[in-house]
Amino acid sequence: MPLARSLSVTSLSGLEEWDEEFDLEDAVLFEIAWEVANKVGGIYTVIQTKARLTAEEWGENYFLVGPYVESNVRTQVELIEPTNPVLKRTIDQMNASGCKIYFGRWLIEGSPYVVLIDVGFTAWSLDRWKRELWEHCGIGVPWFDREANDAVLFGFLTAWLLGEVTQSEESPHIVAHFHEWLAGLGLVLCRQRQLPIATIFTTHATLLGRYLCAGSVDFYNNLAQFNVDKEAGDRQIYHRYCLERAAAHCTHVFTTVSQITAIEAEHLLKRKPDIITPNGLNVKKFSAMHEFQNLHAQSKSRIQEFVRGHFYGHLDFNLDKCLFLFIAGRYEFSNKGADVFLEALARLNYLLRVNHSDVTVIAFFIMPARTNNFNVETLKGQAVRKQLWDTAQTVKERFGKKLYESLLVGQLPDVSKMLDKEDFTIMKRAIFATQRQSQPPVCTHNMLEDSSDPILSCVRRIGLFNSSSDRVKIIFHPEFLSSTSPLLPMDYEEFVRGCHLGVFPSYYEPWGYTPGTECTVMGIPSISTNLSGFGCFMEEHIADPSAYGIYILDRRYKGVDESCNQLTSFLFQFCKQSRRQRIIQRNRTERLSDLLDWRYLGRFYIAARHMALAKAFPDTFIYEPEETASTAGFRYPRPASVPPSPALSRHSSPHHSEAEDNEEDERYDEELEAEKDRVNIRQPYTMPVKNKVDLEAS
Repeated sequence: MPLARSLSVTSLSGLEEWDEEFDLEDAVLFEIAWEVANKVGGIYTVIQTKARLTAEEWGENYFLVGPYVESNVRTQVELIEPTNPVLKRTIDQMNASGCKIYFGRWLIEGSPYVVLIDVGFTAWSLDRWKRELWEHCGIGVPWFDREANDAVLFGFLTAWLLGEVTQSEESPHIVAHFHEWLAGLGLVLCRQRQLPIATIFTTHATLLGRYLCAGSVDFYNNLAQFNVDKEAGDRQIYHRYCLERAAAHCTHVFTTVSQITAIEAEHLLKRKPDIITPNGLNVKKFSAMHEFQNLHAQSKSRIQEFVRGHFYGHLDFNLDKCLFLFIAGRYEFSNKGADVFLEALARLNYLLRVNHSDVTVIAFFIMPARTNNFNVETLKGQAVRKQLWDTAQTVKERFGKKLYESLLVGQLPDVSKMLDKEDFTIMKRAIFATQRQSQPPVCTHNMLEDSSDPILSCVRRIGLFNSSSDRVKIIFHPEFLSSTSPLLPMDYEEFVRGCHLGVFPSYYEPWGYTPGTECTVMGIPSISTNLSGFGCFMEEHIADPSAYGIYILDRRYKGVDESCNQLTSFLFQFCKQSRRQRIIQRNRTERLSDLLDWRYLGRFYIAARHMALAKAFPDTFIYEPEETASTAGFRYPRPASVPPSPALSRHSSPHHSEAEDNEEDERYDEELEAEKDRVNIRQPYTMPVKNKVDLEAS
């Protein structure tokens, strides 16, 4: 179901040229979100990574507005005096009226200005503002919903701030961009008070969509049939839904992050988005062609060390033929597809066993849950591993000393006498210490709700208990990764780089930062679905996604069992790849990072702001979209090294030959392959330098 507007992600080959350049010298951009300098979820990453590009475009006229959270401000924000005289006067007036507004620089790339509002300090106005909200907008907020109460305070204070700025004699043209329902009330109040402001509202995921999908309904095939008011009321989120829907209808320009979420918003919020603004990242391109491959090898080595300790006493598989798979994100068992992943792993285990494969798969589940501490057996494993390492170092030093002394006297050493009884005793004691009666644990922590935990319950049902006969092992790490952890001391980025494949068979994923985007920019292949914004985006713009290491699972038009079989097939085919094939695929995956860079995707936010200015100030700004503009969109071609004809029996990755791994003469020329694959690939969009335009002359 395509959108009616011509501007969508299908226009990635480039937006139409503007007839008039906008004069940003006389315009100010306020970007308002609850996650400005306040990490709660994925919106924080959107705003943080996009800030540098936006600051380059708007310069001193760009301000982020968010809540004041003291613990975050101490580590992320440098408080300073406002540099803009209008804004300084506004903040002083509000502080004199009983508010607490702070101004500073957010210490991230781009160092944007931030205006932070202490909502708790103005809580004495909550009842009065709730009454005003009911009288003017007909929206009632219950007293017990603390998050909605914060949204009311934040909304009224934001509208107050913007209203004061517009009262100035030298008031510029203001664009206010609001993210999500928590900030949306400020937009509604700006329009209700008829403030001269161009407004944009972006929903990253609809409230009702998230709740409905968590309730195990056939969501996407029944979008048009839902009674949205009843569904929101049944889930006690009607007031939140009203705030979100009001913001979507009041704004000049309504945007969302993906085509799949646009369809969802059309049915649940009853408005089609005007433009789709996909999420990007600041992609770090390495000067050396193989540097990201080296980082993969380093991080993989650290994961292997953890695995050695976790499986001590049962390390009967070859770590060099071991593949690391992972799923990560919020612990939403069905929404994130953990249920489908586990079922596919059980089927993969059967296939690997009956085919006598020498490949071992270790699947990591990185999802935070309620725990009280690390598992003792897991910690013991790392201690045993360290003890074995220390023992080996001790014996090595004794051996080296004897070898050195033998060479000093001009004799070749007698190898049979280099290790004495004491050395063998030390080594035998170390070996006995590795014996264990139990299987390696599935979970690394002590779960507070072990018996009812969805992942552990499913593991018990499918019977994957890390036994020696299993070719698939499972490690459930119910805590976010940290470099300070005594168990697995790695940050999330390092961990992702060390894995071979990210698996994200999500049912509800409006975009998917953690699933696909981060894997792709690090050169790690991933499995996504046609129900995630990222998966749909890649399916639209890549002729053969699987050739580039982006596997798209069909979860919209297939049943759960069929989707599990398809996922199992993807995993089994990946396990059959040789090391060389995986290296080629990682190189291809990393090349897609240009497509996900803010330098490329930032154009859609630029278009949204221009559209809002033209709608709010039609006498000053002109926006005339071309009716005949092509929406076919740019598509990455198949890799040049892959024959276009399906009649040829070559795979997307070069077909594996038995002699391949032992053939030293056969080298993979990355530069040659990259040049072939880039023949038809458009370079990322470069931000134009804006010149002041004499609009009156035009």
